[in-house]
Amino acid sequence: MIDFKILRFSDPDWNQKKKALSRTYLSSKEIEEKVKTVLEEVLQRGDKAVSQYTEQFDKQSIDPQSFRITKKPSPPPKPVIDALRWAKKNITLFAKASKIKNWSIRNMEGARVGEIYSPFQRIGVYVPGGTAPLVSTALMTVCIAKTAGVKEIVVVSPPPINPILHYAIEYSGATELYQIGGIQAIGALAFGTESIRKVEKIFGPGNAYVVEAKRQVVGPVAIDLLPGPSEIAVLASKGSNPEFIAADLLAQAEHGPSSKILFVTPDDTLLQSVMEAINQQLISLQRKHILMEVLAHHAYFVQVASLDEGIELIEEFAPEHLSLQIPSPKKFLSRLKNCGAIYLGPYSAVAAGDFLSGPSHTLPTGGGAKSFSGLTLSQFYKRTSVVEYSKKALLKVSPFLESFANIESLDAHGASIKIRRGEK
Repeated sequence: MIDFKILRFSDPDWNQKKKALSRTYLSSKEIEEKVKTVLEEVLQRGDKAVSQYTEQFDKQSIDPQSFRITKKPSPPPKPVIDALRWAKKNITLFAKASKIKNWSIRNMEGARVGEIYSPFQRIGVYVPGGTAPLVSTALMTVCIAKTAGVKEIVVVSPPPINPILHYAIEYSGATELYQIGGIQAIGALAFGTESIRKVEKIFGPGNAYVVEAKRQVVGPVAIDLLPGPSEIAVLASKGSNPEFIAADLLAQAEHGPSSKILFVTPDDTLLQSVMEAINQQLISLQRKHILMEVLAHHAYFVQVASLDEGIELIEEFAPEHLSLQIPSPKKFLSRLKNCGAIYLGPYSAVAAGDFLSGPSHTLPTGGGAKSFSGLTLSQFYKRTSVVEYSKKALLKVSPFLESFANIESLDAHGASIKIRRGEK
């Protein structure tokens, strides 16, 4: 039996417990220093450092000439190909629907102003490997980059790369694949090495070290967001199916021992039923050891006074995934601002979003949904503003421009306007 962490609105220290669920992600000093050391080594020593840390962290001896995988992958069984094809179509369909367009307008003086969008030319995608090769991550980043028109899509993943993951990466449209992972892979993408050319922007989720590495390389490159260990919040009310709720909570918990799960309900009977269902379902699941760790250290079961209080609590928690298993869930959408993705109703299984529904599953975690959105097509573009003045339009605002130049003591700015008026 699991010793569940239960919080109730009737607890004497309820307000303090609620505050503890409002999160701000901060990496530990130990992780910061370790990441900094590895990144500096990759910057200074290039391929040699990447090889050294690949052997140290991944226990794989790979020389630089073997970083890149050029061999074509073997096709997986037909059911796998069918699943990949379905997911790719959904992801591409969703990405195309959100495609952005260049635009322009006339401003008050008649000048033409607008924006143009250009896809990045070379991006890097981090795809986690390990015990759970994230085939879906390859699809939900690379396919979007391809739809955006990115020409060079460089994927890195820890060795050894699972054969089906290898196939999915190529099937998604990657142009280069390197069997390197961790901090050293982020460093190689950000700075470049003798065998890996640097990229313009880095995408993809990872563990705490990968997330911190992405944070530290901002400047030499851009990044998408800082997605860490998976998490879910479920808000449910009386009459909801406890089996469905338990299954969704366990599905996100199995991603890794640092995953976080939160169940919120005003109904004590449902709270007890969900915990009982978790104990029953846990017995037959393969990743039981991971699930037990999550349930012991990163799981919260909360009884609130009302659905309104539940929504307030979830807004503070800012989950990566939120499942609304309540009547008429759509009417609550306008009140939910701090969520990576929202799933409406009992049949919107979060696993569908993880694998194939269309939106990318690369989402903000650790409270990051208060500041970040999930991965979208627009993040694969650079935006450039465009300004076009006629002589008539410039003369119309020249007094204003000169006023600004005088206020800010920038006489060369003012002179650049006067000379266009024919003044010396």
